[in-house]
This record gives sequence, C-alpha cells and structure tokens, in this order.
Amino acid sequence: MKIKEYRTNFIQELSTIYDAGEAESFFYLILEEKKQLKRIDLALNPDLTFSDEEIQLWNSILEQLKKEIPVQYLLGKTSFYGLEFKVNENVLIPRPETEELVEWIIQSQKSEVRSQKLGDGSPKIKILDIGTGSGCIAISLAKNIPNSQVFAIDVSEKALATAKKNANSNEVGVTFIEKNILEVTTLSAVVGLEQQFDIIVSNPPYVRELEKLEIKKNVLDNEPHLALFVDDKDALIFYRKIAELAQKNLSPNGQLFFEINQYLGKEMMELLEKMNFKNVELRKDIYGNDRMIKGAI
Repeated sequence: MKIKEYRTNFIQELSTIYDAGEAESFFYLILEEKKQLKRIDLALNPDLTFSDEEIQLWNSILEQLKKEIPVQYLLGKTSFYGLEFKVNENVLIPRPETEELVEWIIQSQKSEVRSQKLGDGSPKIKILDIGTGSGCIAISLAKNIPNSQVFAIDVSEKALATAKKNANSNEVGVTFIEKNILEVTTLSAVVGLEQQFDIIVSNPPYVRELEKLEIKKNVLDNEPHLALFVDDKDALIFYRKIAELAQKNLSPNGQLFFEINQYLGKEMMELLEKMNFKNVELRKDIYGNDRMIKGAI
C-alpha cells in the first residue's frame, strides 16, 4: 500500500478522538521513528509504499492510539528543549510550558553572569531540581548552564531510573537522589545535599482533584498520578514545603523557581511574599496562563 494512502486512512481512523492536525502530527512522528522518513520525503516521493509487515506494525500502533495511549509512550521518547528524552509510564511527558521555565532559569543565569562578570574560574553554580521525573529540567539546565553542578530528587525509584538513562544519553552529569521531599526537614540532612544552592527549581504535583474533569483522557489514564495530583484541601503542600527548605538551603541571593497551577497564581504570590522571598515574579505561559513563579532569598 502507498504510504500516502495509509496516511489518509490513519488520520480518518483517529478523527473521532483527535483533530486532523494532531492525528497528522502523530503520523509523521511515527513515520520518522519507524521508517526514517520526513514529511518532505513523502512529498517528493509520493509512490513510497509500506510492506505487509509494516502495515501490521502501523495498525497495532493505530489501535493503541485509539485507546488514547500517548504517542510519546508508544515511541518511548520525546523532545524537550532541543534534547531527546526517554519517557514511559513512570514519568510525566514533558510539556512546552516547562520548557519556558527552563528558558527563564537559563536566561536569568546569563544575566547574573553578565552582571558579575564571572569567569571560568568562578565557583560552580549549584542547582537542585525537586521532583525531577524524567530529568528534563535538571538535564536541560546541566546541558545549558556552563560551570553548573546539578542535583535532582524524586520519590519514585522507577522515575529516577529513567532520568539516569536520560542523563547518560544526553552526556551530562547529574546527581540523582531518591527521597520523599515531604519527609525532609532540611536538605542538609540528606546525604549528598550538605550544601547551599544557587538555584532550586521544582515542577511538583499541582493538579487538584477537582480539576480532574479538565484533564484529557490520554493523560488521566496513562501518566503517573503521583506526579500530577494533590489534595483539594492543601493544593500548595509541595510549594510550602519546598519554599521552607529553600529558606534554609539557598545561598545569599539564591533563586527559587516553580511551575504552578494556572488557577493559583495569586495564592503562590502571597505564599512566597509571606515567607519573605524577595523580587517575587509571576509569569504567564505561551497560552496566557499563570504558569511559573520565582523568588529570591
């Protein structure tokens, strides 16, 4: 069968679940992964065909997409901040909004370097990522901030196993530590973290149970709830805890960055200001939602 003909059928089969643009994007993601062909290759060679074996494989993938299993899990990987990350059911699929948070941190660090005229012999910039998941934040920062020393914590042993593979494949050194952050009284008591940090960042669970109806089925049924949801009665539990730890373990002028629930921007501003963080700044994401915040010691 011609690939172009199969493409038409593929998109049509998914049309009741996904819009045409999304279904088409799935098709080309899979085409590049499974047959090393891009959209332009198909446009230039409209007579390219699938073998019977390839059609069986594609039909199997199609059935899984109909069950709303994320295409990133089917491919076992995704792109984030120009890097490739392995993903599976043990980690959240990195989002574009989180790339914005990473960009904010990198740009703020560049400003810091310019203002202080730091050279190659300056001390290591120590960064801690809390709730690292796939490692996307920690690894992207390690890759893009020269002279950085990056640490990452997660409660899930399986998530950390994935994060370690991602660090290796992206050729960066990150110290990974398995720990439930809610059980930590001070970061200095955690083996490997007996120090002060210049940057602490976290994208913790922040979706309230009451917001489950807003979550797409492919996310709700497949991505780890441990990394997604918090109790309605204490939606800021992770933020409060991490901010308390940051008060003790950020170096002078150190910065705390969070990705946040879009509905709780005001509450997050109040939380950090009440805890005496300076220069608190709330930012919107590409969709116009309150999505990230920072404060300084």
